[in-house]
Amino acid sequence: MSETASQQSDGRVALALQGGGSHGAFTWGVVDRLLEDGQRIDSICGVSSGAMIGTMITQGLVRGGAAGARAEMRRLWQRVAQAHALSPLQAAPLERWLWGGWDLSNSVLWQGMEMAMRMFSPAQINPFGHNPMRALLEDLVERHLLADPTAPRLTVAATDVATGQAVFFDNASINVDVLCASACLPFVFPAVEIDGRAYWDGGYAGNPPLGPLLQPHPPAELILVRAQAAHRPGVPTTPTEITNRLNEIACQNVLTAELAALPASVKLRHYDADDALLHLPISSKLSGEAAFLKELFEAGRAAAGRG
Repeated sequence: MSETASQQSDGRVALALQGGGSHGAFTWGVVDRLLEDGQRIDSICGVSSGAMIGTMITQGLVRGGAAGARAEMRRLWQRVAQAHALSPLQAAPLERWLWGGWDLSNSVLWQGMEMAMRMFSPAQINPFGHNPMRALLEDLVERHLLADPTAPRLTVAATDVATGQAVFFDNASINVDVLCASACLPFVFPAVEIDGRAYWDGGYAGNPPLGPLLQPHPPAELILVRAQAAHRPGVPTTPTEITNRLNEIACQNVLTAELAALPASVKLRHYDADDALLHLPISSKLSGEAAFLKELFEAGRAAAGRG
């Protein structure tokens, strides 16, 4: 990197946030602790749950600094827990007693969903394109705060279905549709259409993409928060486990390549969620149980506290 580019980084700190469904509560905990400790944040890139957290951080920083960002993130996850309390996708009584409700795999609805996803397309399962995330986010996203001149530069990534390429949405263009697109799992929801283009989860093109954080000049420091396990021992056996691991591997390979290409001047700091997530079943990504989210939140705070 040239001396000019190095000078223009000016100590900026970039935040890269992975997606991972409810496992994003780990990310919430990490960032909450960093903000409590006075961490500066100048730019953010996120996908799926990472994009939602990034949105809350951005508008919260504008509204009330670090305390405002922490409050906005908490508001998001409280909303997730409230929505889950009303959801028919609940753990069976035995699982709730044994594991606190984190495993949904014996839920009749979960088993039905798994079977339906193997037999039918999202358009057949969900012909009206209902996305519960839309109702959850509708009154949380405040576009005037995202577009405020003092806001950190926020990038939300989604994957263009036709080209397979990542598409980046900036502060001014981020809305509920964009966040739903960034979190659109193609086996569950129909693609989200924005301006005539169809989009799937941003993680397929990079979880998260780092390119937007390196433009127009690389930051002095890049903080990466993972919300999915980087390593997973054993061989998956069920169709759902196999698909999940294939997705993890594909996303991990893209991220690894981008990390390897980071300019030498960029200091990398990362917080990995392996210890917090490896013991969890795949179905827990859809669990919004308040106690479960709190457990992951505390694990994230502890990881950030360890530095």
